[in-house]
Amino acid sequence: MEIIGNIIKGAINLKDALTPEIKPIEAQEKVLNSLLETAKDTLFGKHYNFEAILKAENPSVLFSKNIPYFDYNEINAKWWSKLHAGEENVTWPGNPSYFALSSGTTGKTSKRIPVTDAMLDAIKQAGIDQVTALSNFNLPADFFSKEAMMLGSSTDLIEKDDHLEGEISGITASNIPSWFKGFYKPGEDIAKIDDWDKRVATIAKRAKQWDIGALSGIPSWMELMLKEVIAYHNVENIHDVWPNLQVFTSGGVAFGPYKKSFNALLGKPVTVIDTYLASEGFVAFQARPETDAMQLVTDGGIYFEFVPFKPEYINEDGSLKDNAPSMTLKDVELNQDYVLIISTVSGTWRYLIGDTIEFTDIERAEIKITGRTKFFLNTVGSQLSVNKLDDAISHLEEKFNTTIPEYTLCAKRFDDGFYHSWYLGSTGLKEDNKTIVDALDNFLKNANKNYNVARGKALEGVKVEVTAPDVFTDWSGASKKKGGQVKMERVMGEDKFKEWEAFANAH
Repeated sequence: MEIIGNIIKGAINLKDALTPEIKPIEAQEKVLNSLLETAKDTLFGKHYNFEAILKAENPSVLFSKNIPYFDYNEINAKWWSKLHAGEENVTWPGNPSYFALSSGTTGKTSKRIPVTDAMLDAIKQAGIDQVTALSNFNLPADFFSKEAMMLGSSTDLIEKDDHLEGEISGITASNIPSWFKGFYKPGEDIAKIDDWDKRVATIAKRAKQWDIGALSGIPSWMELMLKEVIAYHNVENIHDVWPNLQVFTSGGVAFGPYKKSFNALLGKPVTVIDTYLASEGFVAFQARPETDAMQLVTDGGIYFEFVPFKPEYINEDGSLKDNAPSMTLKDVELNQDYVLIISTVSGTWRYLIGDTIEFTDIERAEIKITGRTKFFLNTVGSQLSVNKLDDAISHLEEKFNTTIPEYTLCAKRFDDGFYHSWYLGSTGLKEDNKTIVDALDNFLKNANKNYNVARGKALEGVKVEVTAPDVFTDWSGASKKKGGQVKMERVMGEDKFKEWEAFANAH
């Protein structure tokens, strides 16, 4: 097997050496032209006169001027609903082969996002590029002969009319390249089990049959699976079952809040590599070990635009105002939150994906996800994005030598004014409530000037409740569905928070 590993590693290194370096700005110009050319005869392309945009001296300027922003509800009501009614060539040529079901982190109702064959090809190519980038991580040759555990949603997709439906992780897993099937675990039979608990129980029973070298999935659900395997085999850590585990490809949410609790399940360190695969496409992946930032996939099936995440451009519900200016890669700056806008080979156009990002390296087009447009805590001027909330949780973990893998909060009005009301998921946080409150409040005051200003005005302080991490998992299972792409809401509105509090208090 070591010989096979050496051959694969050599091939990856050779491909990396022979692949020309991508110039992100030029690559994006080509992607936009390709998207416009391919879709010019669709209903959408004719309505917005793609022919004229293609002939313009600067197509990107006319593109942003002529086509409005769309969130899911708008593009679905005006355009994708035609697909469901049987029309073809609506926002992309032909009909999509799949629809990705996604409730994201904001609601119970599933969105149905088209996934075309062109998008699947783009996702596969981005996956190959990510594998090629492993040559930068100095992994030993034997790693490349080990198996990979991909923990996503069920691959038993729903047949509906002329297409299949399921979560994006299930769709991509059901379309893995034939050359990868020998490495892929848990295998097609287990991956088709729809019930999350049954699927994980089956994985635990068969775990010792596999030589797992890499894990891939959302951290919260990956932790639960690893705990189940460890408990079933009555061992101390996951390396007692999979001694050759060396890599965890994390996706869906920031890994930071899970770092301590995840590492507690290991017998030795593993390399953590971040990815950004959304229902709308493969957006970015970590390409080098010197940073935990991710590189935008600028030469695939996605054209990116960026709107400065400033109050004057954002409505209270997280949507964009019509006059919000967009920027291309050549105009962005460091240390600025941007709303991410995408146009893709699945027929999404100037689409608000819901995430905010910042650039850490513009030349390399490397980014970090900073939060969600709807989860930006700014009710009383505190201007806290999710990455700043994550930093506060990391501070508490270090200060109190504990793990807090889950949390949520709300800017909630009490009798004496607004407070940030936090729920922390932890079994090891034993300090008295005032000590926790003071530590959290003081950290945010020192770390964020807007929060500090708000604390002197409309924001009275913070309140904290500590509950078991399992409550968060049960909430996700009750309000949506366990596993897959389901992510915990970090920030809730007051109505949703009332539901959460009733649920948490009943457990």
